[in-house]
Amino acid sequence: MYLTGRFPLLIAAGVVPIVVLGAAGASPWAVLAIWLLIATVVVVADVRAAPDPGALEISRDVPARAKLGDAVATRLQLINTGERMIRARVRDGWQPTAGAPGTRYAVAIPPRESRTIQIPLAPRRRGELRSEFVAVRVLGPLGFAGRQRTLPAPGAIRILPPFRARRHLASRVQRLRELDGSTSLQVRGRGTEFDSLREYVQGDDVRSIDWRATARSTSTMLRTWRPERDRHVTIIVDTGRTAAARVGDETRLDASFEAAMLLAALANRAGDHVHLLAFDRVVRARVTGVDGPRLLPEISDALAAVEAQLIDTDWDAAFAEARRLTRRPSLVVILTAQEAVSSSRGFLTRLAALPGGSTSVLVGTVTDAELRDAARAGGSVTELYRAAAAEATTQDAALVARAIGRAGAEAVADTPEALPPRIADRYLALKKAGRL
Repeated sequence: MYLTGRFPLLIAAGVVPIVVLGAAGASPWAVLAIWLLIATVVVVADVRAAPDPGALEISRDVPARAKLGDAVATRLQLINTGERMIRARVRDGWQPTAGAPGTRYAVAIPPRESRTIQIPLAPRRRGELRSEFVAVRVLGPLGFAGRQRTLPAPGAIRILPPFRARRHLASRVQRLRELDGSTSLQVRGRGTEFDSLREYVQGDDVRSIDWRATARSTSTMLRTWRPERDRHVTIIVDTGRTAAARVGDETRLDASFEAAMLLAALANRAGDHVHLLAFDRVVRARVTGVDGPRLLPEISDALAAVEAQLIDTDWDAAFAEARRLTRRPSLVVILTAQEAVSSSRGFLTRLAALPGGSTSVLVGTVTDAELRDAARAGGSVTELYRAAAAEATTQDAALVARAIGRAGAEAVADTPEALPPRIADRYLALKKAGRL
């Protein structure tokens, strides 16, 4: 049961009989008690006369998945299985981060008919968003009160990472085609294989002229080479406490997802096998053995519900788990935040134990552009202290980067917007150099 705004007006109307009967000598308290009793009877009668909300059957139409930042259209269908007209106000029970409007939708449903309500969502975070119920209010004929019921109507939608770095994919794929010899010549190096012969054009490298083929032809023939395919690329995403730090409007973990997805999409286009692992002390997400068009959807789905954990990452277990994905990776990309000298010692010790030789290791770190700005700031004493702290943090990060280099890996650090294309460019550079 619920009361409307008319009920206080009904109570206030009792002032009239109290004044009139009080002037006639009646006790005001007795008149007030009688009036409250009358109001209660009116409310109870109004509630009993209202149609039963339980006569409504609810079905929900919700897409299974959507990207963060996209508008999502959902629908509620309400079916009146009773014999009376139902005039109701309906509110869906989505959790706040789903971004559902707070509107109470008014519907009028004749007997044995249905009505559909469009409910737009604007999700504000990744992961599983759920609605377990729909609240329905049916007003009584007098308008003083009505029936209210919460009807079960479970529904869920999985919000995927937005993959804003997709805008960099087309240009990197074009450069990949150039490496494949389809638009320009590449000189043979370690990690490349013969592709085809074509006619020499001005500007090509003369070192790739095939003199035997030229002798058999009326034109100068050129060999083209392409990077070898079927390499294994392992991406490790650190979901420990350092990934929870906010950089701009998002966490470091979100920026790491962008870099991982761009690299995975590019490596997949290049014909390489991608293995992904999100880890702190346990596996939070794992994608392996998936190639072709299914790879990116699998990665998006696996990473959707992953959140940073406020614990230190166990790098022994992380690298052991990564070795189970593939025994001889050609490239290992570790997306983490190793900036403090004291907390990076364990990571650096384990990093040196990674397989060397033909395996290239990149360590990607998301940095804060505001930190660089703060290091150059001046002014008040407080701002100078902040600048000194920012400069010390920057120097520590540089020390860790040099230590990563001494461990046989390569450190790549940049802002959330610039890190994904930088890692993709480094992948292409390794392909071009024949190291992948």
